[in-house]
Amino acid sequence: MRPKGYVRDKGNMDLAESKVRAVYEPNGSGVESRPTNLLTFHAAPLLMLKPHWHAQVEVNYIVAGSVHYRMHTHELTLKAGQLVLFWGGLPHQMDDLSDDAIYAGGHLPLMHFFRLRLPEDIPHRLMQGATLLSNATDESDPVSFARWNDYARSGDPVKSQHAVNELLLRLERVRFEAYELVGNSPRLDPQHESIELQSSRNVGRMCDFIAENFLSDIDSVDIAAAADLHPKYAMSIFKRSTGMTLNEYVSLLRLSYAQALLLREDANVLRVAMESGFGSLSAFNKSFRKIAGMSPSDFRRDARDMPLLSSDALAS
Repeated sequence: MRPKGYVRDKGNMDLAESKVRAVYEPNGSGVESRPTNLLTFHAAPLLMLKPHWHAQVEVNYIVAGSVHYRMHTHELTLKAGQLVLFWGGLPHQMDDLSDDAIYAGGHLPLMHFFRLRLPEDIPHRLMQGATLLSNATDESDPVSFARWNDYARSGDPVKSQHAVNELLLRLERVRFEAYELVGNSPRLDPQHESIELQSSRNVGRMCDFIAENFLSDIDSVDIAAAADLHPKYAMSIFKRSTGMTLNEYVSLLRLSYAQALLLREDANVLRVAMESGFGSLSAFNKSFRKIAGMSPSDFRRDARDMPLLSSDALAS
């Protein structure tokens, strides 16, 4: 599917598109640079020319119009009034949207996500690639999402915390209403469902410690100790809940942070590797290639060369 308004050369410079849209461009102050912060938004979405990823669970509420996503395992079109949650650590791309599209929501670090009182199977299914889709929204949601975004960006810590608390409570309402899990993620083994609530609490405690220390030299023993757990048990419940090992999650946070550093004008790959918590350049390159499919140097080059089209680029 070709994004509307994206101009491509057909031999005879076809610039007849009525509206050229801006496209998403990663930057040094975006969601990738703050993997442990709960960030909110309320805006017209931007097309993505390629998939991206970040270390938070993403919440999208479609205020107006429609958008289309290519997820890791599936595609879906979202319309006004629909609410979705999905794990941003898997590649995803908004590749089409209507001219009047407006969306709102937030990016939830796992330390918040695993404290949500959701149906027991949801955290596991989302971390494996499913998207939670809810049509059970009402006329209060557009007003609420706008207010939460205003409060979160007000500079007032009391207002900001109030917005976070209300947003998390709104998401917990999913357990009382109809929802659908889109995508072929494996269901949780029924024998584990009864212990999943306590596991989620423990995972939340581990995520707290990781969020505070992911740029330092930490390992699974340190993380388990912070949650008062045996290392083997800690590794087991984290893997079962998130689909990742503890080391993989720490690396994901470091890589998300590294993406932002690589976009700085004076970025040096070796310095970025060290500042992101990797002990060596080889470890950084290996981890970055595994998730991004390219080297850090190639990522930096591609991001800087990405064509950014503004809405008035062809106004004449």
